[in-house]
Amino acid sequence: MGTLTFYIVDVFAEEKYAGNQLAVFRGGNTLTDVERQRIAKEMNFSETTFILSETRREGGFDVRIFTPGAEVPFAGHPTLGTAHIIRTEIGRERGEEINLNLKVGQIPVTFTDNAAGEPTYWMKQISPTFGETLSAEVIAPLLSLSPSEIDHRFPIEEVSTGLPHILVPLRTLESLKRARVAKDKYFEFIEKRWTKPILIFCPEPHNSQNDISVRMFADCFGIPEDPATGSGNGCLAGYFVRHRYWGREKIDIRSEQGYEIGRPSLLFLRAEEKDGKIGISVGGKAITIAKGEFV
Repeated sequence: MGTLTFYIVDVFAEEKYAGNQLAVFRGGNTLTDVERQRIAKEMNFSETTFILSETRREGGFDVRIFTPGAEVPFAGHPTLGTAHIIRTEIGRERGEEINLNLKVGQIPVTFTDNAAGEPTYWMKQISPTFGETLSAEVIAPLLSLSPSEIDHRFPIEEVSTGLPHILVPLRTLESLKRARVAKDKYFEFIEKRWTKPILIFCPEPHNSQNDISVRMFADCFGIPEDPATGSGNGCLAGYFVRHRYWGREKIDIRSEQGYEIGRPSLLFLRAEEKDGKIGISVGGKAITIAKGEFV
């Protein structure tokens, strides 16, 4: 395998040691899928990425994404965090866009610096697809909640922008804080389903500057709870627009996540429905924490 350079990045973080941790490896083309999976399990972050080539192919950099339990075709914080490393450590990119070639397709990431030189990264996700709607009576027991705690004004729905999630609207922050996955019921439920991660949300944030609070559970991928989920929040942005959660076809909001597990995160969500199509962008900051070598 040889020596591999890797970086640890906190993504969707407003400061160090917050947000969602990501390991980014260079030289990923020298590894087998089995080796990539074993390294992802060793790192044990929500995701680990492998940059397969440091030169562009069809305008983008080839990247693979692994959770501790499986490879995934797309995920949000790995996309932003890997673009951050390509920009700052590999390509020294000075333009305004980096494209990542992922299994789901090519995803563009743009970036802008504020007055202090701190970049905010934005990824444009593919248009959402909407799947099955589910009943509160089926989903609530999986979360150790009662059906009355679910907001019945909006559907429990499968949504995907590359990685499908089950979106569950809750009425209060108290219910969101108290939710716990009943693992035996959860694994029985997802056994033959297209959609496996569950994302819950409510319109009561911990921080009054934010608009919504989110939690995401994906034991199916070896992630009991994710500190910040770019793909899931992208699904949520599309859901908000489709169902007019705030009564409008365009949103520009702040989504918080990770408070319940001590990794507060902030994601910026923009979405608009126009001519029957929903455009989605998810943004946030990325901070390099460490650089090292696997030997």
